This record gives sequence, structure tokens and C-alpha cells, in this order.
Amino acid sequence: MIISTAVVALSLFIVYHSIYRTLCIGPLQKVPGPKLYAITKWRLALDDYNGVRTRSIHSLHQKYGTAVRISPNEVSFSSLSALRTIYGAGSGFERTDFYRMFDVYGRQNLFTFAGVKQHADRKKLLAHAYSKSAILSPNAIAKPLIEKNVNSYLELLEHEKGVTEEIFQSLHWFSLDSITGFLYGNQHGGTHALKGDSRDRELLNDVIDPSRRLLSWYAVHLKNYTKWLYTRTGLMEKIVINLGLLPMKKPATYTGIRAHALKSWNSFEASVARSPPIRDMSIMEKLWRHSTSRKGPLLDGLDIASEAADHFLAGIDTTSDTLMFTIWALSRPENRIYQEKLIQEVNNIPEMDCNADGNPTTEAADKLPYLDAIIKEALRLYAPLPASEPRLSPVDTKIDGYLIPAGTVVSMSPYTLHRNPEVFPEPLRFNPERWLGGNGDCAEMKKWFWAFSSGGRMCIGLHLAMAEMTTLLAAIYRKYTTSGYDRQKRVSPGITSRFEAFYDESLPKYEVSEYAFFA
Repeated sequence: MIISTAVVALSLFIVYHSIYRTLCIGPLQKVPGPKLYAITKWRLALDDYNGVRTRSIHSLHQKYGTAVRISPNEVSFSSLSALRTIYGAGSGFERTDFYRMFDVYGRQNLFTFAGVKQHADRKKLLAHAYSKSAILSPNAIAKPLIEKNVNSYLELLEHEKGVTEEIFQSLHWFSLDSITGFLYGNQHGGTHALKGDSRDRELLNDVIDPSRRLLSWYAVHLKNYTKWLYTRTGLMEKIVINLGLLPMKKPATYTGIRAHALKSWNSFEASVARSPPIRDMSIMEKLWRHSTSRKGPLLDGLDIASEAADHFLAGIDTTSDTLMFTIWALSRPENRIYQEKLIQEVNNIPEMDCNADGNPTTEAADKLPYLDAIIKEALRLYAPLPASEPRLSPVDTKIDGYLIPAGTVVSMSPYTLHRNPEVFPEPLRFNPERWLGGNGDCAEMKKWFWAFSSGGRMCIGLHLAMAEMTTLLAAIYRKYTTSGYDRQKRVSPGITSRFEAFYDESLPKYEVSEYAFFA
């Protein structure tokens, strides 16, 4: 009894001492926020598990202000000054270990490099290929590829049964064919989902599977346990499966995509061994040319395959989800006026700025101000990656007056930045005309617009994604109007991003819905 009492007393003392140190000692104790979040990381992990992390943090900012302590070692910010300090060019903040879950084939890539120099060295190899001038150039790979896929998408609407009743999957086929063609070229991994290739369409199964949200939670919060679960073989594997312990059944998320990406590299490598390519077109070819030039950091085959595979994943549902939400928003009866103005704008495109198929060119679509405003507003409300972007400072730093010790995780989210009512009046209302000076300070709004991140880590695929979206939407609304079915009233589509499902929170419920085109 004496020993048991002593153990209990010692345990209580350790817990008390830990809580005391967390709440009462050190610089972070000055950062406001709920005490339970400050005591244990598992309170925020519970929000992750319930799929409400981003909305919970947003609510905490509304209650406590622009700086909130959301775990013992993480602070969330929501001010413009913090945005510049943490994510501005040359800030020195690095990516956390969270991003290592996106390593491919055991190799790091542009997205997962923590160090500023590693990231910058890799980005130099790719920046020109993703520049706006290269994306819009008729002599590069992106422009003809996007215009071909836009034409294929409109043909799909005309000829494939069911596509006009449900656009979620077909928009994924469009972004899939666009990103694979850009990365791999037509011969070594470019897909043809829009043309009906069933194997290419099946690549999306592990991307759109809702259970990947739960797997992401396990991979982040129970990393070693998750690795153990998925590496079991034989009898133990059968036991794990029969007990229902796997958060997502095998093959798990991204298995198909990564297998396709590695196959694409192997095909390219075998081809260049026989006959080197003549033109420097696809991303994979550009990286291969660098690896053979002996200039800069050396990349081997798995480095190239990992880099391309990461871009492959990043370029699918980000673009297609934004397109889906844009079309859905324009199809709502209360937003009909915006659709009508867009139709008027695209119908005014001269024939000389259209291709032989009658669809606007990528350059013409890029110059449409009303369409640009519509996409900006869709990205503001329905950013495809709306959750926190964690960073780590290797040195003590002051942010908004708070001393943040080295090694502390700091983060911000597009979701919260885009819902600041002082910058975006009526923040939950879809109103593209705010970007044209109709409601708010455009210059100030652009400072807060963060759908593609900022600084050195800004999304490298920004111009490719915008070219895909503007060209497709200009073509669709030049030929069609869109509206939803009666059964879809008061229902929002939903997307899975990281641990959460996101939807239009102004509506009482959500589900992935179907939307129709009407000629």
C-alpha cells in the first residue's frame, strides 16, 4: 500500500510539474489560448480525428485574437505581419517533419525538403518550366496539352452518358490528363482518362477514397504504429486485416499513382538508353537532362521519379476540386448574375483568339478579368488546401510581439486568412465582384489572398493550374450554362483535404453532390 501510494503521488507530481512548466514557465505561456490545448498535443489531435481542426483553430482565433497556442509546441497566427515574418522570402523558417509523409520511394522532393537551400537548389531546376511565359508558350508542352484536353472534355460532355449529371470525376480526369502529360509526355506516362481509358481512370481511386483522411491522421499522429500495421506480412497481416485495424485497406493512398509514376520513369529511362530525346519538353525530361549535364546537385533515377510523382499527386485534386466548386457556385440561383456576366465576357472573345475547335486559346482565357475574379473568389472560399501550413524556426524569433523559441512550430491557414471580415466584407458570401472593386479594397485583399502560399515555398504549379482552370471554364461557359438539380438545393459539395472534409459552411450540411450542364 505504501509503495502504491508513493507511485501515485510521484505520478501526480510529474503530471503537475509538467503542466506547471507548460503553462507557467517559458515564453509560450504568454500566448493566449485554451489551457487544454497548451497542456497536451492530443487535444488538437482530437480535432484532427473529428475532421474539424481548421474550423476549430479559426474559432479560437475569433475568440483569442491573431495569436493562439494550439498545442504545447505550436502557435497559430492570423495576421498579415506574421504572414510576412513566417512565410516571406528569406524568412529562414523551415518545413516541419509533417511534410516527410510525402516523401516518395524513400527520397525527398521539392515539397518535403525542410532546409531552405535544398529547396532552393531543386526549385532552380524547375522554376522556368513552370513560369507563366513557359506555360503560355506555343512552343512548350503546357499550352497545346491544355487546349487538347479542354476540347476532349467538351467532347466528353457531348458523348459520354452521365458526365453532364456528375462532374466531380470528369473534372478529375481532366486534371489527371493535364498533369501527367505535362510531367511525363504522351509516350512515357501521359494518361488518357478523358478518352475513356479505364486503367487511367482507376488511378484516381486512392485519391478520391474518403478513408485516406483517416490514414493521414494515423500517419501523422501514430507514425510508427501505422508503419508497423502496413508492413505486416503472412499470418500477422491477416490478423491485422481481420481485426479491422487498418485505417485504409490495402493498397493504401497513392499506391496506384506512385506505381504509375515509377513505371513512367522506367519507361523513359529505357527509351533514352536506346535513343536520347530531341526536344526538352516534359518535366521528367528536363530533370533527366540536368542529371546528365553534371551541373548543380546530382539527381539519380529515384530522385527524378520522386520529384515527378510528387507533382503528379499535387496536380490532380487541387485543380479539379477548385473547378468543381467554381462551377457549383456559379450554378446556384443566387449567383446567376455572375454566370451571366461570365458568359457575356467569354462570348466577346474574337474568333481569331479561338482554336480550330472553336474554344478560346489559353492566352485569350488568361486575359479575362471577370473569369479571373471568379476563380479568385472560388479559391478564397474553397481553397483546395485550406488547412495550416506548419513551419519551424531554427532560432528564437519574435512574431507579433511574442517570443517564439527555436524549435516551436508556427502555422497559418488560408481558411482563416480568407475569412477576415475586415478585409473581406461578408466573408462567407461568394462575390467575385469584390475583386473588381465592387466590395472592398482590392490591393488589401490581394495581400491576404493565400490560396497558393507565398515566398520561396509558394506553389510552383500556380500558373499551370490557372491555365487549366481559365481555359476550361472559358470553353464551358462559351458553349453552356450550368445549374443544379432541385434535389441539390441547400446542399454543398465536399472535398477531403488532409484530415478534414471541407464544404460551404454557410449551408447546413454537405455531401459530394451532382451538378448538371444545360445547353
